[in-house]
Amino acid sequence: MFDNKVLLITGGTGSFGNAVLQRFLSTDIAQIRVFSRDEKKQEDMRLEYKSPKLKFYIGDVRSYDSLLDATVGADYVFHAAALKQVPSCEFYPLEAVHTNTLGAENVLRASVANGVRQVIVLSTDKAVYPVNAMGMSKALMEKIMLAKSRVAGDRTVLAGTRYGNVMASRGSVIPLFIKAIKAGEPLTVTDPNMTRFMMSIQDAVDLVIYAYQHAASGDIFVQKAPAATIGTLAEALKTIFVSDNPIRIIGTRHGEKLYETLLTREELAKAQDCGEYFKVVADDRDLNYNAYFTEGQEEVSRQDDYHSHNTRRLDVHELVTMLTKLDYVQDELKDWRR
Repeated sequence: MFDNKVLLITGGTGSFGNAVLQRFLSTDIAQIRVFSRDEKKQEDMRLEYKSPKLKFYIGDVRSYDSLLDATVGADYVFHAAALKQVPSCEFYPLEAVHTNTLGAENVLRASVANGVRQVIVLSTDKAVYPVNAMGMSKALMEKIMLAKSRVAGDRTVLAGTRYGNVMASRGSVIPLFIKAIKAGEPLTVTDPNMTRFMMSIQDAVDLVIYAYQHAASGDIFVQKAPAATIGTLAEALKTIFVSDNPIRIIGTRHGEKLYETLLTREELAKAQDCGEYFKVVADDRDLNYNAYFTEGQEEVSRQDDYHSHNTRRLDVHELVTMLTKLDYVQDELKDWRR
């Protein structure tokens, strides 16, 4: 479906953008546009990939005009640009709103204005029952996507994906743990019983591609992912690097949750099971509730929501197997053995 098409990635210099490039540059895609505000990383990517299919746009999702230029002639958009660090967003919540919420609105509005075929916005488990500013700003992004999908209809299909923890992505805990192991320092764990979903960056790309292939406007897609405790993750990395670094518990940071939720109980009750994924179909009713509510309707199931405490839990051995498949971990391991 991407043959001879133009793909725009906002926040394209990040982990997700690089993974998309590695997946798509060898295909028959016509052009990949990388949109970000970091000209140094764009230059690094330009020198690394040396591909005529790549085109770079310097801009910020806070600027509608720059997005309007970048979306001209685009067929598909991956909206990955975001402020992702939970503590930073706690201290600067309005900045999270400007980028994660209003920035997403700019992406959607520019895409609809220029007739983009499909837009997938990347959300997070923190948007479900949000307790921190990052999650709240992403939850609002989802609501804006859903509201705009009712207007855009099939002319521009707007849909979303939710992720758990993407292993070894920039700023995540795995690179921090490995850095500590190499430096001979303690591994600082906020709470060893804290659980997080575990998925690779390739899983994340697969989820977005699946969404492009199966989404109707307003749908949200979630991967069924295993989880692990932060304590287990630390022990698994110590096993891989044959390390005896101590583990030091430092307590939770601003805005952190004990576990992460990918689907609310209300969403899970109505979600479509697609094998490896769940699809939450958009509620397309309008405000004329008398047309929809009748006596005797079946109540919503009271089952639990889908979160990292009640999904399949990985042990140290399983997590070691998963981590050693990551290119990042293999590269760090080779460097460690030199």
